[in-house]
Amino acid sequence: MKFQEYGQKQNPAILLLHGGGLSWWNYREAAELLQDRFRIILPILDGHAGSDRPFTSIEENASGIISFIDEQLGGSASLIGGLSLGGQVLLEMLSQRKDLCSHALVESAAVIPSKLTHALIAPAFGSSYGLIRRRSFARLQFQSLHIKPELFEDYYRDTCRIRKQDMIAFLRANTSYALKDAFPEAAAEVHICVGEKETRVILRSAEAICRMRPACRLHRLPGLRHGEFSINHAACYADFIREIVQGGKIPV
Repeated sequence: MKFQEYGQKQNPAILLLHGGGLSWWNYREAAELLQDRFRIILPILDGHAGSDRPFTSIEENASGIISFIDEQLGGSASLIGGLSLGGQVLLEMLSQRKDLCSHALVESAAVIPSKLTHALIAPAFGSSYGLIRRRSFARLQFQSLHIKPELFEDYYRDTCRIRKQDMIAFLRANTSYALKDAFPEAAAEVHICVGEKETRVILRSAEAICRMRPACRLHRLPGLRHGEFSINHAACYADFIREIVQGGKIPV
């Protein structure tokens, strides 16, 4: 697994796990805002642009990042955040190692499997995968994600670099992930963020996570869609992280 880093190594470590189909630039702006006080580490999830191995499973990604934390950070981090697929990897990490971090920030993660969507992914992408290299099609897809326009070139470049088998693999994993029984044992202070304009599955998933572990703190973000908090409002996201780590009043 490969990593992008910002900040000084002696500072408290924060890891941020990008969403499916994106890459480390998902958190570039937030990392630049936080690097004065923290060591920001941005893993590139398997099967994504810039990664060094194909995507196998959420569980394998979680194990790989835990190994990095053990080898490079002495076994724990100050905070770990994750968006969508990255949020699922984070939930899996908390299930695999209960004392992995002091704080966790899970944004827009699905934990309610969909058998129908899972079954349709392979045939759908088998017939339409070639379209993603068409700039006009990619722009329509990008606009549907409601990501700020200045990130289109990053999105288009890296989407074109994702192999079809990897895209199918991580999308299938995304639609079939369910919380593990060990998750409630996590020692971290866990924050769950969800935009009020998210899909029903994501909204229900946020509630399901909090039911399974009532100590989680649920933050409903007014007016926001999937992933908009960390990607489109990086300054607010960075402030949110600072307040979590420093124990202040959460600004959301």
